[in-house]
Amino acid sequence: MELWHAVILGIVEGLTELLPVSSTGHLTVVEELLGLDVDDPGVTGFTAFIQIGAIAAVLVYFAKDIWAITTGFFRGLFSAEHRTDYEYRMGWYIIVGSLPIIIVGFVGKDLITGPLRSLWFVAGGMILWSFVLWFAEYAATHQRTERQITMKDALFVGVVQSIALVPGISRSGASTAAGLLRDLDRVAATKLSFYLGIPALTGAGVLEAKDAFTGSVELAPLLVGTVVSGIVAYISVAWLLKFVANHSFMLFVWYRIGFGVVVIGLILLGVIAA
Repeated sequence: MELWHAVILGIVEGLTELLPVSSTGHLTVVEELLGLDVDDPGVTGFTAFIQIGAIAAVLVYFAKDIWAITTGFFRGLFSAEHRTDYEYRMGWYIIVGSLPIIIVGFVGKDLITGPLRSLWFVAGGMILWSFVLWFAEYAATHQRTERQITMKDALFVGVVQSIALVPGISRSGASTAAGLLRDLDRVAATKLSFYLGIPALTGAGVLEAKDAFTGSVELAPLLVGTVVSGIVAYISVAWLLKFVANHSFMLFVWYRIGFGVVVIGLILLGVIAA
């Protein structure tokens, strides 16, 4: 992998990891177009490792909120009077909401990293989940804010988030759609998606980190890809929160359908292998 490969992939990761458009799908397609072997453990490890950049972006952007949730959670553990505080409750919501994707990830790891990585699944997931996101946007009432999130919301979003282990569906797209279906407003659904993404992305990065150092990918591209991913992801987070405050997710619905159609066309034309 050349440094310019790493820069391109870092940009793709940063742009797509936190938007509801499937980073895995985009990275797989771009890796194919760059002539990289997507089945190489080193490339797979690189793809997972540069997610750390996106995690760092979320941590930096929401540093104040995360610190408040963390301190509030531990305060509530040792003081009963603080157990009704929003920060304490949100700490538990993040823990419980993260459990489904951890369990499904361990149980289905071989399937997820094997047959499901086919670009046919990526294209299908992109297109089919577009209709789920459209329905969520159509059916949502946007009645509840971030402070009104409940344990049922967190668990429901967490379960739906685990479906996104199928490439093409998008972790962000799945969790955001689930939040909308629970009648959270767009900003609340998006922020909950970001919070639940921290354990999920961290776990993936840690588990695959060993493969990133197998020798097929050198240290310099790995570091460059991660740094670029972090910078671009920070910009993406800031933009998305401002965008969803005043716009629906329909832009992403149409983009996902278009991207899925393009992938199918590239496969049929023999430009990329499924």
